[in-house]
Amino acid sequence: MKLLPSSLFGRLVLVLLVGLLLAQVLSTIILFKDRHWQIAKLQEKHITLHMIEITRMLDSLSEQKRDELLVILNTLHLQVSWQTEPSIDCVPDNYTPNLKYIVDYLKFKIGKRSLCMVEKETYSPNNILKFMGLEIRLHRPFYANIQLRDGNWVTFEHIHPVKEDVATPWRLILSLIVMIGIVLSLSLLAVHWVTRPLAFLTEAAEHLGRNIHHPPLSENCPIELRRAIQAFNLMQIRLTRYLEDRTRVMIAISHDLKTPITRLRLRIEQFKDDNKKAFIKDLDEMQTMIDCTLDFMRGLNTVETAQPLDILALIESLQADYEEMDLPLKIVTDYVPPPYPCNPQALKRCLVNLIDNAHKYATKVTISLTMQDKQLYIIIADRGNGIPEIALETVFEPFFRLEKSRSRETGGTGLGLSIARNIALAHGGDVILRNRAKGGLEAIVSLPYQ
Repeated sequence: MKLLPSSLFGRLVLVLLVGLLLAQVLSTIILFKDRHWQIAKLQEKHITLHMIEITRMLDSLSEQKRDELLVILNTLHLQVSWQTEPSIDCVPDNYTPNLKYIVDYLKFKIGKRSLCMVEKETYSPNNILKFMGLEIRLHRPFYANIQLRDGNWVTFEHIHPVKEDVATPWRLILSLIVMIGIVLSLSLLAVHWVTRPLAFLTEAAEHLGRNIHHPPLSENCPIELRRAIQAFNLMQIRLTRYLEDRTRVMIAISHDLKTPITRLRLRIEQFKDDNKKAFIKDLDEMQTMIDCTLDFMRGLNTVETAQPLDILALIESLQADYEEMDLPLKIVTDYVPPPYPCNPQALKRCLVNLIDNAHKYATKVTISLTMQDKQLYIIIADRGNGIPEIALETVFEPFFRLEKSRSRETGGTGLGLSIARNIALAHGGDVILRNRAKGGLEAIVSLPYQ
């Protein structure tokens, strides 16, 4: 899915964040509902006890003193008055669940007195509390009539104030924010701690393509990742041994082949006929192929210290060298790239192979520089016949030659492009070939800037 983060770190953080938020929201809903229910019960009990105390006080007072006392007894939630007749009519024992608790408790405390309670018909929005998008409905306000001992009736009118204060949620919200912040911070730290070895493993895999002798990774990590890092380090050791063994075998073969080639050359020199020139030419070609093969096998395995290189200065020095050989090389660029960390001799060899290739098979060789998406592109273009589209990748294979378009008489063993691409790959880049629309070929070297 495109909405998911592409990195493992981002996905773990997303899972933890969504899970944490859902858990906190659900727990908050449950907690707030439970707190509201508890507070509502406490308020009902408080109102009931208040009604009982008022009834008992009015029973003990004369009618004259009752009016004086009622001024003090009236509260924001409960208005009290007394009459000689009941002010409301109700059906006994037909109470809503909201009133049943109050009625049962009143009967338990005041005995067998006449009692009547009804809910108010009006139900204003003030009776609804909203918190975090939840609607918490308060019990309906009510009227209650309780008969006093002298036959008069006391009337209670329960009302909700305009601003109902039922468990102010600010402290709860603040505690939730603090808790979410702490848990989220610890989760991010834990995810970063767990995924950090994976980042090191990825970086090591990139360095392995550039430098096979890169130091092994540290195994100070969780056991699941430790096994992967151990396998990676073992793979690096095996690759190093394989390359070293292959180089030693090729050196030994070269040494063994040079001796018989030298003997053949000495024997052919003793020939007096004209055919010996053809034999010597074949021997020279064999010697060149052996030297080039050895150069290809061990040239990239040479450990060279990486250092910042002025690419434009290198190209200008190559331009001067080719002009001395009467091979014009034109620099077409206004861009001056920053110093590039690389193996200078290897990168120089890469460019020389491509420029030599252009001079051998074409004319009017130009070189240009451009930067795009943190990639430096070195473009070597020529004015020649180009090569077939189907062979643009095949020519990078070792010893591959295009017999029709590139004659063997021009020399070479088919290793120049292979070596150039391997050097670019060792620097994290690549070499591609592209036919030009106006004729000719372009060799594009891409080098990444970290």
